[in-house]
Amino acid sequence: MQNGYYTTTGAMVTQFNRLDVISNNLANVNTNAFKRDDVVIGDFKRIFQDYQEDMPVKNHTKEAAKYLNASIDRVPQVSEQYIEFRQGGLKATGNQLDFALKREDVFFMVDTPDGLRLTQNGSFVIDNDGTLTTKEGFPVVPASYFQNKKYIKIEQDSTFTVDKMGNIYSANIAEGLETGEIPQGRLFIAQSNDIKSLQKEGTNLYKFKDINDLTDLENADVVAQGFLETSNINPVKEMVGLIEAQRMVEMYQKVMTSHMNDMNQDAINKLAQTRV
Repeated sequence: MQNGYYTTTGAMVTQFNRLDVISNNLANVNTNAFKRDDVVIGDFKRIFQDYQEDMPVKNHTKEAAKYLNASIDRVPQVSEQYIEFRQGGLKATGNQLDFALKREDVFFMVDTPDGLRLTQNGSFVIDNDGTLTTKEGFPVVPASYFQNKKYIKIEQDSTFTVDKMGNIYSANIAEGLETGEIPQGRLFIAQSNDIKSLQKEGTNLYKFKDINDLTDLENADVVAQGFLETSNINPVKEMVGLIEAQRMVEMYQKVMTSHMNDMNQDAINKLAQTRV
């Protein structure tokens, strides 16, 4: 068995996975509030040592067998994929339905058909019923949602302002603004106590494990109306990573070709020789 061939194959597959992550980052460079994904690459032996205690079947491999496939044990593997929650830049839009969050660990909460989810994309709209929703149609959850299960309603022909703490105010334009704006509740501003456990679920949504891991920030200066957060993708950095991964794949391809063609041919020719 050619251990070097299988080792190289495993390393190439790892680079393919890395290419998928980088390509997805580049595809979302203009997606509002998109957070960069990255991978941690480690060898199989180290990963096995980290998780062998959690495996249901004990390792009964003889000690001597550890050295037989030592090279295969060192095959690079994607040991972890994580989200880089570093905050992106803020861009002014002037749209009263656009909101940016000024901290990387806080989120808006929305109600989806699959349950409550978190998002940092504050590009909202008002649907035909007057409900504040995401552009996908998911209602934005107010702080009072867990008491009355009601969403944020915006009356037609009325102003809509939100202060830095997420408090919502409105006033009827037809009646004039002399009476002042009327409080209409507050956005649920969720701070995750275990941000590493959040999982991406598409359309800029994050799934959380437990509602108890979230804290509603009541008096924090985190909301900016009329702004949107851009993605935290650095296109130059991603392109460098893309080129690097591509060159690694090409290098592994040459090694595989050497194993299958050159080394095999050399071995066959030598073994076929007969000595008189």
